[in-house]
Amino acid sequence: MRPLHIGLLGAGGIARAHLPGWLELGARVSVYTVDGSAQKLAAEFEGRAVTAVPSLDALLDECTAVDICTPTPTHKELALAAVAADRHVVCEKPLALTAGDAEEIATAAEAAGVHLHPAHVVRYFPAYAAMQQAVSRGELGDLAVLRFTRGGARPQWAPWFGDPAKSGGVIMDLMVHDIDIARWIAGDVVRVHAQTRGVEHATGADAEVVSATAVLTHASGAVSHVTGLWGLPDQRFRTTFRIAGADGLLRHDSTSVPGYRITAQGVRAANEGIPSSPMTESPYLTELREFAASWQEGGAAPRVSARDGIEAVRIAEAAVESSRTGRAVEIRTSAKAVEAIEEVTR
Repeated sequence: MRPLHIGLLGAGGIARAHLPGWLELGARVSVYTVDGSAQKLAAEFEGRAVTAVPSLDALLDECTAVDICTPTPTHKELALAAVAADRHVVCEKPLALTAGDAEEIATAAEAAGVHLHPAHVVRYFPAYAAMQQAVSRGELGDLAVLRFTRGGARPQWAPWFGDPAKSGGVIMDLMVHDIDIARWIAGDVVRVHAQTRGVEHATGADAEVVSATAVLTHASGAVSHVTGLWGLPDQRFRTTFRIAGADGLLRHDSTSVPGYRITAQGVRAANEGIPSSPMTESPYLTELREFAASWQEGGAAPRVSARDGIEAVRIAEAAVESSRTGRAVEIRTSAKAVEAIEEVTR
């Protein structure tokens, strides 16, 4: 793999999860933030190949690829700027707040001939990767019902999480992980019915519990139940899945896996951190290695495509709309997606 020079945008929790992965891959990393936190992050890695840069233009002038680890409302502008500078883009989930914006980013990247990687890291966690491989091998037969849960303390370390117009709320920010996994496992989604309970918008008072459930109907006929929870400050982070097919059942509970833990990134309150496992390679490292390898001549395509990022946003956006109206929402797959499906099924 050729030497990497990564432009890291952001210095919060997810940037701190990505940075060690890039360093493990031998990359030089330039960091830029609008609030000066880049300098603090670079100082924490003194002696390593990490430097703070004074502007976005300076970062784009230097790097091979840009890794966007900033609040969701900034993703579109930053991704388009990186693409315009002819840089590959890694972008944290969700790719954008709307499918239209996500498609605009992907279209620009395709036109520029650069790679766009939505960072759906759950596909790289061992239990989820093993489950997908078992399904692909046909060990469960035709899929029938899939159940996914994900929950933890309501994020309060940054105010934008408490504004659904900026974060997308519990569905777009948290449940998009399992929405992506459901589609990865059971195929495209044609209908969504969702419900949210609790106050999504931060009121300034003590954090309230917010939960949501989305029922996804797949084109295959399988049905996925996806549940997300933003709980009280002492809520233990937990994920589960239960995949039922005609020939078998697979299930997983993160709290029953001894090596599964939450790692604080910087100074954090209890239960505010990043899921990880000391018993396996960091899924963030695995993800970034796969992305970077795809930039090389003859490199294999990573397991997450630009279209995957778009469709995850499309489904989550439909779930938000369903929750607002109380009615099921039909998913209209883009013409490009239809062409991709037809190509696969020929």
